[in-house]
Amino acid sequence: MGQITSLFVRKVVGVVEDALDKDDLLKSLGIDPDSAADPSQMVSDTNYYSFLEKIAIAENNGTTLPLRAGAAMRCDDYGAFGLAWKSATNLGGSYERAERYARVLTSVSTYTVERVDQGAFIHLHRMGDRRLGMRLSNEATIASIVSISRQVSTKPFTPLAVYFKHQAPKRIRKHQAYFGCPMHFDADRDALLVSNESLRTPNQLGDKSISQFFDTHLETELSKLADPHSLEHQVRIYVSRCLSEGVPTISDVAEHFTISGRTLQRRLSELGYSYQTLVDESRRQLAERLLQQTDYSLAEIAFMTGFSEQSAFTRAFKRWAGQTPRSFRLNLQTKPN
Repeated sequence: MGQITSLFVRKVVGVVEDALDKDDLLKSLGIDPDSAADPSQMVSDTNYYSFLEKIAIAENNGTTLPLRAGAAMRCDDYGAFGLAWKSATNLGGSYERAERYARVLTSVSTYTVERVDQGAFIHLHRMGDRRLGMRLSNEATIASIVSISRQVSTKPFTPLAVYFKHQAPKRIRKHQAYFGCPMHFDADRDALLVSNESLRTPNQLGDKSISQFFDTHLETELSKLADPHSLEHQVRIYVSRCLSEGVPTISDVAEHFTISGRTLQRRLSELGYSYQTLVDESRRQLAERLLQQTDYSLAEIAFMTGFSEQSAFTRAFKRWAGQTPRSFRLNLQTKPN
C-alpha cells in the first residue's frame, strides 16, 4: 500500500464547498483538525482516493476540485521540497528536483523529465487502478505543478500542452481556463509539456548555494526513506549489477527473488513504481556515477549500463539529463571545487 502526504489532504479540505464538514473530512483520514500541518504525516493512497471520490460526488461542482486544490498549493507548504523547488536557479532545475525528491512526499508517484526539441515533458507516473480518485489526484498534481511554477518563475508561466491518460470530464471549460493551453485527454501519458524558454527562465528567489543546501537536506531525507531491505531497493541493486550483461527482463528479476513476474509487477505497483521506471532510474544513476567517478570511456559506460551501442546510450542520457554524457562529464570537470 502506498502513502501520500497529509498536506494534500489538508489542501483539498481547504477548498471544498462550505456545505461539507471540513473537520469530519480530516478526521475520516485520522488527521487532527486542530494540529499543525505536517508534510511527513502520511495517509494511504487507497484511503486518499476514496476521500477524493467522496468529496467529488458530494459537491455540486466536483469536477473542478483538483483545479481548486492545485491552485491552493504554495511552495512553502511543501517544506524542504518546496524550498528546494523555489531556490533552484530556473524552472528546469525545479523540475529536476521533483524528479529526484518527490519520494519525500509520496511513495505512489514519480516524475521524469524528458527533453524534446520544443522543451521537456514533465511526466507523472502513478501505477494502479485508474479509479475516479486516482484521476482526480493526477489532475490535482499536474495543477499543483502549474501553480507553483507560476509562483516561482520571473515570467508568466503557461505550459505548451497538458496530457492525461483518462477520459475528459463532461465539462472542461474551467480546465482550459486554468491551464491556458491545449489539453489532451485519452493520451498516452500524464504530463506537462514545457517550452525551452520557460525551462531557462530564472526563478524569482533562485540561489545556487541555497538550492544546494536544500538538496543536501533532501538527500538526507531520502536516505531515511530508503529501506535497504525494501523490494524496490533490492530490485534497483540487482538490476544495476546485471546491466553489463544487458537489461534483465522482469521475469529474470522475479526468478532471482523466487516470485512470479506478475507478483513482482504487482508489488512494485503497490509501492508506486513500474519495472521500466526502476530500470531507467537504475541506468541513469549508474551512468552518472560512472561519469563522475571514473575515467571509463563513453563506449565502456554505455556497455556497463546495458546499451549495445554508444549512440543509444547518448540518446537515452540526453533524454534523462538534457545534455549528452560528454557534456555532463565536461561540466563536472569545469565546476570549481
